[in-house]
Amino acid sequence: MIHQIDTTDNIVAFRALAEVTKEDFLIAVVPAVEHLVKQTSEINFLLVLDTDIENFTAGAWLQDALLGLKHLGKWNRAAIVTDSEDIISFTNGFSYVVPGEFHGFKKEAFNKALNWVEGNINLPAN
Repeated sequence: MIHQIDTTDNIVAFRALAEVTKEDFLIAVVPAVEHLVKQTSEINFLLVLDTDIENFTAGAWLQDALLGLKHLGKWNRAAIVTDSEDIISFTNGFSYVVPGEFHGFKKEAFNKALNWVEGNINLPAN
């Protein structure tokens, strides 16, 4: 399941818990991202992973991919907050293949991730 996290109007933020399904994306993530794009013409996105990546169903991955492709040129900043070094490395590499900035953060750096996605701070270049 995915819950939206209340934050500023220029970002969408979510926390993933337990199993994440296609329906979770269709009910929570897609409408929030669509609303943000209409309001700001860009996507600033934060996802806190409080579940193992294996708990994302194939349908959830498909919806995530479709959402990303639909708004490919709209991505500005996206952060994944997790304690998995593999996911952090994967997220950091995304900036090299798609438009926008993507960074992974440890859970202890949640506030830094949030401030970065909101545009309040910049990060040093990799």
